[in-house]
Amino acid sequence: MKIKHLSCKVRGGKLLNTSIRNKLLVTAIFLLSIFLVACGNQQQNNEEKPKNGSEKASQERVLTDALGHEVTIPANPERVIASYLEDHLIALGITPVAQWSVNNGASIQNYLQDSLKDIPTIPFDLPFEAVTSFNPDLIIVSSAETVEGGKYEQYNKIAPTFVLENEANASWREKLLKVAEIFDKNEKADEVLQQYDQLVEESKEKIHNAVGTQSAAAIWIVNNTVYMVSETASSGAVLYGELGLTAPSLVKEISESATGDWSPVSLEKLAELDADHLFLINSDVGNGAEMLRDPLWANIPAVKNGNVHEFAKDTSWLYSGPIANSQIIHDVVKSIVK
Repeated sequence: MKIKHLSCKVRGGKLLNTSIRNKLLVTAIFLLSIFLVACGNQQQNNEEKPKNGSEKASQERVLTDALGHEVTIPANPERVIASYLEDHLIALGITPVAQWSVNNGASIQNYLQDSLKDIPTIPFDLPFEAVTSFNPDLIIVSSAETVEGGKYEQYNKIAPTFVLENEANASWREKLLKVAEIFDKNEKADEVLQQYDQLVEESKEKIHNAVGTQSAAAIWIVNNTVYMVSETASSGAVLYGELGLTAPSLVKEISESATGDWSPVSLEKLAELDADHLFLINSDVGNGAEMLRDPLWANIPAVKNGNVHEFAKDTSWLYSGPIANSQIIHDVVKSIVK
């Protein structure tokens, strides 16, 4: 009986040892697999990670600007100066390091200040000292005129400098797409344009249902002088080209000889304006434009019919871009769709 009992204990011990060995073997295999996976991931990470700073170099791109310069666009530029292109930058989700201004910061693009309120100003003519003080890593200038007389070389010593256009009549859409290309944000630009075009289509339908194709004109009063917007520029392009309102004969006449977006027009000539609606950007608010008390003004059809829609100078009517134009469209709809 004792021998039999001892035999059972030995057999039980063998079973116990076998079980332990199996568990240890499984554990070892499991740990080995984890080790091999970790080594594989580390090797993959080492292969993907560029050496000697090549990661930054691989993200840099060389683009040719409007003047034929091959410009190396830095990877992820963070300190951008693009004076008078802030509308396009903000639409693409980019905040500049400085914003356009006139008269030592007295005049700025007020309609953009929700996004630029904490951004310091820089003079519109981009003095070299002012540009240098912001330590930019990329400079974008809106036209070739800005860099005439050897200025390009000076700017390019400060930071890579890209000239956006060689012609002053490039559309805001073309500018937006070019700015997007510089920052590799083409998909974002397409999204901005799609949203804008949808706004145009919806607003055009509302306006057509409310007033059909009635005529309209936009004028700007500053220092008691009247300027009329051209048919195909600035807010004129929005009113006529996109919203489908009719350009009065006087607008067409002024536009034929226009050399800029806004052209001066005398009050006597303005009295001929046969517009159903008049959009007035009044920079003389507070000072009192004398012409608004003149009988010639009172006899303009839109004035007599109470269809003058007045806006202050800090609105977007004097500018152009996806944000400016969208705000203009909202203003027009609010004014004439009852």
